[in-house]
Amino acid sequence: MVQRVTYRRRLSYNTRSNRVKIVKTPGAKLVYQYQKKPVKGARCGDCGNTLSGIKALRAREFANISKTKKTVNRAYGGSRCGLCVRNRVVRAFLIEEQKIVKRVLKAQK
Repeated sequence: MVQRVTYRRRLSYNTRSNRVKIVKTPGAKLVYQYQKKPVKGARCGDCGNTLSGIKALRAREFANISKTKKTVNRAYGGSRCGLCVRNRVVRAFLIEEQKIVKRVLKAQK
């Protein structure tokens, strides 16, 4: 006969936060082990793509890892992707160039 397995916590519904896996213990008993929710990786604040080079961890685990695993070595390292940073730099450069052109045209008049 098959051994029955019951939940170990009070929540008795098959919800997203109550996912379990059956595991055999060293004493040859079957018990439920609770699974953690899968984590979505860090996302770019501008385009919404996942940031490469940054670990996908739960908030509590994120607090315990080193800073090098939370950022990449670049301006806006842990919050924007490389393409968005490049676009920002180019946009700022073009705006500055435009200001210079305006100043030159004004001086010529």
